[in-house]
Amino acid sequence: MQAYDERIAGTVRFIREATHITAFTGAGISTESGIKDFRSPGGIWDRYRIVTFQEFVSDHKARVEYWNMRRELFHELNSARPNRAHKALAALEQMGRLQCLITQNIDGLHYDAGNADIIELHGTNKRAACLSCGKSWPIADIQARLEAGERAPTCDDCNGLIKPATVSFGQAMPEKELMKAAECASSCDLFLMIGSSLKVEPAASIPKMAYQAGAKLVFVNRTETPLDTVASIIFREDAGDVLSRVIERLHS
Repeated sequence: MQAYDERIAGTVRFIREATHITAFTGAGISTESGIKDFRSPGGIWDRYRIVTFQEFVSDHKARVEYWNMRRELFHELNSARPNRAHKALAALEQMGRLQCLITQNIDGLHYDAGNADIIELHGTNKRAACLSCGKSWPIADIQARLEAGERAPTCDDCNGLIKPATVSFGQAMPEKELMKAAECASSCDLFLMIGSSLKVEPAASIPKMAYQAGAKLVFVNRTETPLDTVASIIFREDAGDVLSRVIERLHS
């Protein structure tokens, strides 16, 4: 692997030469904000059983179990703030260099950092919606109902089931977002991947689309991924360090 400064310089050169840049982020970009990877030891799936979408819609007991988990998760996500990596991607967009941002994350931190056009493949935890009539609420409103004693909130208009606007296990991925992500990946000439193990499909196939379309790939991830062999530059260092250094060099 090249020296750190050489990889930074190479990434800056790629960005300056690129005409269409797509960024793709996973849970690793938010760990500096205090949000644990759901799958890591001590993460939410280490402490709670996964309730599938099918269980959620068919079993009241499973819904109660699900909402117990979400009530705890609310505090972790609500207290998180964008970190240096989020802010660097927002700066890249504001510089007119980042055309597309795709995320697997539900924390909304890219919006908080200032990015405007974001494809949220797994939805957002910022809101909840009725599965029957579509009525929507800020997630804080549903959290207040949970803390007031409701165990599995239902819609006050139609009595339908309320669920966070996130994609659960067993729930169909949003087709519109997947199509937009595929378009962005297939049309870019530089693909920045930050903080994803690239093990969850179909999102994990998106970097492959960029590579097959001829894009250069830069990976910033603490651990190896199945696509490391096709990346032009790989960083194992902290995403906040890497991306903030890249932005500094772009401004110099």
